[in-house]
Amino acid sequence: MFSKSKINEPGPSAGDSKTPSTDAAKPGTPSSAPATEFKPSAPKAKPPASILSTDLHIKGNLKTSGDINIEGQVDGDIRAHLLTIGEGATVKGECIADDVVVNGRIIGTVRGLKVRLTSSARVEGDIIHKTIAIESGAHFEGSVQRQDDPLNKTDSKVTAKATDKA
Repeated sequence: MFSKSKINEPGPSAGDSKTPSTDAAKPGTPSSAPATEFKPSAPKAKPPASILSTDLHIKGNLKTSGDINIEGQVDGDIRAHLLTIGEGATVKGECIADDVVVNGRIIGTVRGLKVRLTSSARVEGDIIHKTIAIESGAHFEGSVQRQDDPLNKTDSKVTAKATDKA
């Protein structure tokens, strides 16, 4: 059954969970699939954020369901799950994300469920948010509007005027 040469060879030991066990013969478990092929369904690991480096200048829109860390310059709209604008970064366009953290400069509208302007932030444009935090030292020129659904672009003022005329 076992030989001395197999005992010294690398591989699964007698107590290793990779060897087929007698549990496979129990009712309700598939007996044809070896125990080594069982993989529990676990949530996929979250991919790391995409980083746009300081020497990168993009002209165009960016859209992802993941996270973006901007360190360079973007001339266009950005849509992401988590959007982080680095200290030396400049964005000229609309920024839409669930979470927006601004350390650098944005010229345009910011829409986010959570918007945070750090002390080094420079924002020239409107901020539409569900929650907002502005640190001391942040520079902001524009209007701030709270909405329950800031990611939806329908303007409540335009909708209210349209219903009044009807």
